Amino acid sequence: MQTDLRAAVEEWHTSVNSADPERSAQAVGDPIVVLGPKGAGSITPAQFSEWVQRSGIQLLPRSWHPVNDRLIVVEEDATWPQSTAETRVATVFRVSGTKVTAALRLPDLESALELAQVCREMAASE
Repeated sequence: MQTDLRAAVEEWHTSVNSADPERSAQAVGDPIVVLGPKGAGSITPAQFSEWVQRSGIQLLPRSWHPVNDRLIVVEEDATWPQSTAETRVATVFRVSGTKVTAALRLPDLESALELAQVCREMAASE
């Protein structure tokens, strides 16, 4: 796995888990593409930072699954302030340089790996 890819995703996790608005805005590209239970789309770093603070989510990486030099799937344990129970999720990350430019959260590793393969094929066919 490329060091830059992992470093960018580790910084993303650190910024989200710290709930630091400035740091979370700096960890992502402009725009960042997001996918989660409440929808999908492109948002600004400021909007991403607002989501980090509003959600209070904590994500603990459990396993790393590189797809190519820009895509990686990370299986995570997620918790929210309103619930102490952990939920296992998986996120497809796309990285450009040192920034996460897509964070596509899915309910399980299998779904995330399938989506990552589709993303990889789409990028390869451009």
